[in-house]
Amino acid sequence: MRHAFAALLLLSAAPVLAQEAPRPRAREAGVTVGILQPGPLNAITDVAGVKVGQVTLPRSKDVNTGVTAILPHAGNLFQDKVPAGFVAYNAFGKFMGSTQVAELGEIETPILLTNTLNVAEAGAASVEWTLAQPGNEEVRSVNAVVGETNDGMLNDIRGRHVTIADTRRAIESAKAGPVEEGVVGAGTGTVAFGFKAGIGTSSRKLPASLGGWTVGVLVQANYGGVLTIAGVPVGVKLGRYDYRQQVEEKKADGSVVIVIATDAPLSDRNLRRVAERAFGGIARTGSSFSNGSGDYAIAFSTSDAVRRTAAKRNAVAAVDDLPNDRMSPLFQATIEATEEAVLNALFKAQTVVGNRGTAEALPLDKVLPMLKTRP
Repeated sequence: MRHAFAALLLLSAAPVLAQEAPRPRAREAGVTVGILQPGPLNAITDVAGVKVGQVTLPRSKDVNTGVTAILPHAGNLFQDKVPAGFVAYNAFGKFMGSTQVAELGEIETPILLTNTLNVAEAGAASVEWTLAQPGNEEVRSVNAVVGETNDGMLNDIRGRHVTIADTRRAIESAKAGPVEEGVVGAGTGTVAFGFKAGIGTSSRKLPASLGGWTVGVLVQANYGGVLTIAGVPVGVKLGRYDYRQQVEEKKADGSVVIVIATDAPLSDRNLRRVAERAFGGIARTGSSFSNGSGDYAIAFSTSDAVRRTAAKRNAVAAVDDLPNDRMSPLFQATIEATEEAVLNALFKAQTVVGNRGTAEALPLDKVLPMLKTRP
């Protein structure tokens, strides 16, 4: 998968994460998108039971990478599978395990995110961890689920620095609660719209009249386009956007992986529909969805009512299924949470100097005044 090279400064510099004061999330800076309210953490972990673990490798000029793990629940994922839907909006990428998820509509392992050339190591770690879980002594097949984007501008990606042990640490350290954003885990070396990006997360809580369900999103943002924040063409105003100069100087290629969790009792068919709507949120940020971009979304439900336990898999079982006519609020929640997750990745990320250049942080001192003039 290609990387969003747009507007990076190709400098030879010392290995450093630029020293900056802690940066705010979008909402903390006064930027709100959508009409629905976030959950208490405004994170994917607002969906009860979801845990996130991240390992950022010791950083240097050459190494800016890591791994992020999302666990749908704290139990045995292989024995108690969760329904899932998968969408490849533009499939220039290597999403391990996606064909089985698409075919069977379920997830049986943690969802892992890393860089393009470490998918194999992450997959091996997922298999090792799954086989080691109590109750899996007779397991002979494991569908590891691993998404990736290419962090080769800031990271020596050919060095394949993420190990099986690193990935297992991410899985084993996964926890509920606040999720670190920006330059962390699988987002350590990623860039979006020519600025340093990374991991971002957000959530939406539907009012009781619409079901009261929660939708949480986590993104690995690494794509190009014309940055748009709350409808304002920020990329144009900053003079930094794809196709501004000749195509060979400003590449629009890049990638994004979107992970969506909900506690609504959804079938895998409707979870696929939820995953499709996530790209509405990506479009709102100004994505070009270019030829070389790997754009993927995977959605799952944590509801006990639809969990695929061993007992349910071995007999005809009655399963709850939210009807189609009640899906629209969940679609809205997914779009909003996805958009805000990307903004959080950009707002939280600091400038990073890497092995092939520098990715500057989004200049909030210039961006925030632009947003004050919006309707």
